[in-house]
Amino acid sequence: MQGTVDGFSYGAVTPVAAYLMASLGGALGLRCVTRSLRNERSWKPGWLALGAASIGCGIWTMHFIAMIGFQVEETRIRYDPYLTFASLVVAVLVVGIGVFIVGFRGAGRAALLTAGVITGLGVAAMHYMGMAAMRMGGDVRYDSTVVAISVVIAVVAATAALWAAVSIRGFLASLGASLVMGVAVSGMHYTAMAAVKVHLHGGATAPSTGGAPTSIMLPMLFGPVIFLILAGVVVMFDPLLVLGEGDWSGTKTPQPRPASNSPQQPTSPGSLFEPQADTTVPAWAPRESPSQYRGW
Repeated sequence: MQGTVDGFSYGAVTPVAAYLMASLGGALGLRCVTRSLRNERSWKPGWLALGAASIGCGIWTMHFIAMIGFQVEETRIRYDPYLTFASLVVAVLVVGIGVFIVGFRGAGRAALLTAGVITGLGVAAMHYMGMAAMRMGGDVRYDSTVVAISVVIAVVAATAALWAAVSIRGFLASLGASLVMGVAVSGMHYTAMAAVKVHLHGGATAPSTGGAPTSIMLPMLFGPVIFLILAGVVVMFDPLLVLGEGDWSGTKTPQPRPASNSPQQPTSPGSLFEPQADTTVPAWAPRESPSQYRGW
């Protein structure tokens, strides 16, 4: 018996929320990767890791927010919490591999294609691992052609996102790239969901193990969402990440000493992964040149 599949049981709420989370994760991740590449004094591994975790959490959160709206009318759906959590780990790790490849090898064709394929396949693996975590009174089957299309979309989306991370500098350009990335990732998800068919077990009832979608997903979504918020705080307190302009090379243009006796302030604020040297002028420092006193 074929089950009646509905991927939009909450209407437009879950697709819109899922898209926003994918775009938020992409925006934070792209800015972090750009920050690591444009400023020589940045601690590159730290920014790349933060960017990879942001993109990975954004993609995973998008997937399971969208899955809250997925139901089969004839049976309840539950989720294995261990496989669900494992899919989050996979998402972060494979995105991290791609991000670190382009972060240290640059945007050359070979590095970009390698990173894009690895990341895209990892995103697809995360999606289908999350689908494998479903428990219901039936078997999930897939249209192989649509599955292949979804994997191609994932690879293209991942490659484009990595290219944007190393090629786009301005804030507005990065924001636009993250919105496009959200469309691509969400498109991959719903393309993959179009391949789903559920064959119900004859006379079977919903399994008694596992948790209901909201009881399992909402607590598990809480952690990645909090992480994205904290990553957003880090980004907002870094002026180079926010503006996308200014002194990306880490060098400072010498400024004339102010006429007042107030200490000179640093020319640019620090950030989480960029320690700053103390450039203030001590109160006891002489204000005039010693040559003025040679005639005394």
